[in-house]
Amino acid sequence: MATPSPQAAHLLATPDDVEAQFYEALREADIGKLMAVWSDDDDIVCVHPGGPRVTGAPAIRASFEAIFERGGIPVQTDQVQRLRSLDAAVHNLVEAVAIASAEGVQQAYVVATNVYLKTALGWRLVAHHASPGSALPPRDTADALTTLH
Repeated sequence: MATPSPQAAHLLATPDDVEAQFYEALREADIGKLMAVWSDDDDIVCVHPGGPRVTGAPAIRASFEAIFERGGIPVQTDQVQRLRSLDAAVHNLVEAVAIASAEGVQQAYVVATNVYLKTALGWRLVAHHASPGSALPPRDTADALTTLH
């Protein structure tokens, strides 16, 4: 079992607190803070927008280190929907990412799902799945014209 770093998520933190630390770490490109929110389980998983499934802490760390070589990710969360039981929580949300381009700063929108489990070390992230980005904010399913499955 990994020893929590000084930046580790607090033992009694809520899933919301852990999520806030995750997105703060993304904005700051802080790999220590980012990895502190993940469970030490071998089966943790991350899917970056349009990317493959990345499994296990070493692979997840390497994927974020590569992303952080370009700096932090200017991301804000919105439209968070929460489902929680005693020892599990699922958050579905929209990530609004500011992207610099020749035309100036533009917004991209990603629908993401974060799954948390309550462990002996408190709440920890066990899965982060982000959809490919879109230039338009996502619509709720009631407004969607088509469904994939």
